Amino acid sequence: MMEIVGYILAVFVGVSLGLVGSGGSILAIPILVYAMGVQPELATTYSLFIVGVVAFVGALRGASTYLFNWRMGLFFGIPSIIAIFFTRKFLMPTLPQVFFNVGDIVVTKDLFIMLLFSILMLAASFSMMIKAKVNDETIQYASNVKIVIVGGLVGMLTGLVGVGGGFLIIPSLLFFGKISMKEAVATSLSIVMINSLIGFVSSDNLGSIDWQMLLVFTSIAIFGIFIGLALNKRMADEKLKPAFGWFVLCTGIYILIKELIIK
Repeated sequence: MMEIVGYILAVFVGVSLGLVGSGGSILAIPILVYAMGVQPELATTYSLFIVGVVAFVGALRGASTYLFNWRMGLFFGIPSIIAIFFTRKFLMPTLPQVFFNVGDIVVTKDLFIMLLFSILMLAASFSMMIKAKVNDETIQYASNVKIVIVGGLVGMLTGLVGVGGGFLIIPSLLFFGKISMKEAVATSLSIVMINSLIGFVSSDNLGSIDWQMLLVFTSIAIFGIFIGLALNKRMADEKLKPAFGWFVLCTGIYILIKELIIK
């Protein structure tokens, strides 16, 4: 029964990517863990494939608008891609299965991933709820060095929690890259696509994947992105981002409660 619910919810993974250019992994990982019964570390690998393929479809649709920012793709995207590759390939396998104990709570590798993921969600939710004051006509020029550093940090974080990173990439492009919201969404989808697929092929647990379940889930999410892209044309961004921010905040709080209290 829960597996059927998971497949139904897969639609919203694509819808979120189509609407705001991010949020696919924010939805995919909890759905995979709590509805599909996938272990958190393996769920991060599934998520990278799902979001990478779905973002690819969205990036193709967005390419016709010519909003992809090549400078951000170069100075933000490339360091991010390199960082996520080394994080997934070399750092993740070295993490201990048990980090430490806090009273009766054993902080395992899986728990650490979910806690880090929820903390990033909470941080990202606030950035989404705060209206970004970026004027398309007076956008300031951002330092290439700053963009490279931020891109690398975002890549490392997304590699650790197994996400495409759109919910971190878009705020970073807005606040550090000083580009417009429309450019940020188009650029984010392309970076998310590359980050996710690089992270996926760099994972060390590909042999444990249930390909039938993964491909069905991904196909449903692809259907969802077309719904999201259609809705995006009809919804004002200044209303959409805060609403999605609240959704991310509630999901992050739910994960914290589920992992720390309900268990």
